[in-house]
Amino acid sequence: EKGGQWDHALRLLVEMTSSHTELNTITCSAAVSACEKGGQWDQALRLLVEMASAHVELNTITYSAAVSACEKGGQWDQALGLLVEMASAHVELNTITYSAAVSACEKGGQWDQALRLLVEMAS
Repeated sequence: EKGGQWDHALRLLVEMTSSHTELNTITCSAAVSACEKGGQWDQALRLLVEMASAHVELNTITYSAAVSACEKGGQWDQALGLLVEMASAHVELNTITYSAAVSACEKGGQWDQALRLLVEMAS
């Protein structure tokens, strides 16, 4: 995960499922984080979908890594969508999550959205 070896992380998840090893939040979150570090925002989002379909809990850490992946990939709209999803799922948004989303909006020139998030974060 630290080296951003997202392809290796995804292969390990495939091996786990094919050997009938149950996926959990920690292993999946590590894979999402590896995708984030490797600049693979689309793979990170795909993992979230797979986690949900496998009934693996998505937590603040998982979502924050995915929001950061979207930020690095210039996908501000996807990052904001994840914040909405988090709120709907009653997953706590923290400073890391908000900061990544604000940065994604800033990189996308979405200053009004960035300011809205800063106000929301402060309240």
